Amino acid sequence: MKTNRRDFVRRWGTLLGSAAVTGPWHSLLARYAHGETSGLAEGFGPLQPCIDETTGLALIKLPAGFRCISFGWTSDLMADGRLTPPYHDGMGAFESASGNVVLCRNHEVDPGSTAFGDPASSYDPHGGGGCTRLSFNPTTEKWLESRVCLSGTLRNCAGGTTPWQSWLSCEETVLGPGDVQSGHPLFLEQTHGWIFETIMEADIAASQPPQPLRDMGRFVHEAVAVDDETGIVYETEDRLTAGFYRFIPNVARQLHRGGRLQMLLVIGASDLRDGIGKDAIFDVQWVDIEDPQRPHSPGTDDNLGVFHQGKARDAATFTRLEGIWYEGETVYFVSTNGGDAGCGQVWAYHPAEEQLRLVFESPDPAVVKMPDNMTVSPRGAIVLCEDGKKSGQRLQGLTTDGRIFPFGANNVVLNGERNGLSGDFRDGEWAGVTFSPDGKWLFANLQNPGITLAITGPWDEGLL
Repeated sequence: MKTNRRDFVRRWGTLLGSAAVTGPWHSLLARYAHGETSGLAEGFGPLQPCIDETTGLALIKLPAGFRCISFGWTSDLMADGRLTPPYHDGMGAFESASGNVVLCRNHEVDPGSTAFGDPASSYDPHGGGGCTRLSFNPTTEKWLESRVCLSGTLRNCAGGTTPWQSWLSCEETVLGPGDVQSGHPLFLEQTHGWIFETIMEADIAASQPPQPLRDMGRFVHEAVAVDDETGIVYETEDRLTAGFYRFIPNVARQLHRGGRLQMLLVIGASDLRDGIGKDAIFDVQWVDIEDPQRPHSPGTDDNLGVFHQGKARDAATFTRLEGIWYEGETVYFVSTNGGDAGCGQVWAYHPAEEQLRLVFESPDPAVVKMPDNMTVSPRGAIVLCEDGKKSGQRLQGLTTDGRIFPFGANNVVLNGERNGLSGDFRDGEWAGVTFSPDGKWLFANLQNPGITLAITGPWDEGLL
């Protein structure tokens, strides 16, 4: 599946990268440019309540023929005797030596709580975020266990997998010792705003606290993607004024040995938050960040110390860069509220050509409302997680021939059936979307109340 996937998406990336070819994304943008919002496809068919095979509850809506199995709810007891932390977010999937799927799942927990793992191996005893490690047997279709694999960090929003079987978890904050929040001291003992690496095949009961990868920058991180040919790591920043970054390691696959952080400069366009034409293809360059560990601009607490170093060298401004994925020699990334309608953009950066192209822009919330996490499926399409603060938030499919359709919808309404959780959670965001290595299972999180889902069905129709 890996070979087919790379070949297919490489051909797709070639179409996207050529100004001489009006590929599928071009035709999609052209329809929207003429005020046409009927580019919505039927997809796999209409969505209908799907009964979760774990609880018997209709937690989500999916097309007919698809199934879902929930696991790892907030406050569920894990195999290490600890309770599952809340606010499930970014997630990555790996194949273990036994053939099981191993997932690393972020928890975007704000300051104000203590580390949910062993204090002796936590980064900061007052950091409530981190990661849990889950395992799933695709043959028996059973969830197996979960346990802590990183704790003592803060606001672990997204991250990304690496080709060497590790998970990079990103902190979406630059808080540190002495900081207060809403007038209350946070008692933090360590600086935050870093990327942390968890080796998935290593002993998951690490005896030493994790160490931040400082050269990768201290800023309001969102997600990362790794070019599996060069080892370069691409990073997104979730701010209304955001940069797009890359980290060139001194030694490939050994990020702890340091490297160089750079920010994208787009020739002829300093601000790409809106007003981008449908045919726009930009040549790009990269500028160095001299002090990647600077959290704020001098004399301020603006959280933009890295960003403004890049802007001083004419680097480009985006807005709220979130999900990112590398596939087929192309880096795809999402601007959650970018575009003229403020409903989201999907960009494609082609390292070989040093070109950037806008491949999708939502013209209306009915089409897509504020995409966040994303992944590329083994069959070539993009899956987008909505975070638009509306009831029934959706998983959206964006096919290689330019069609977009809802694949799933949040349908969670609880009355204490699981761990005493109650409320209408249908406006909760989707997150952590990722496929199993064989492409037969799609894993995703509902951040609030905190649920992980394994989804499978008739993928052979080829839409996702």
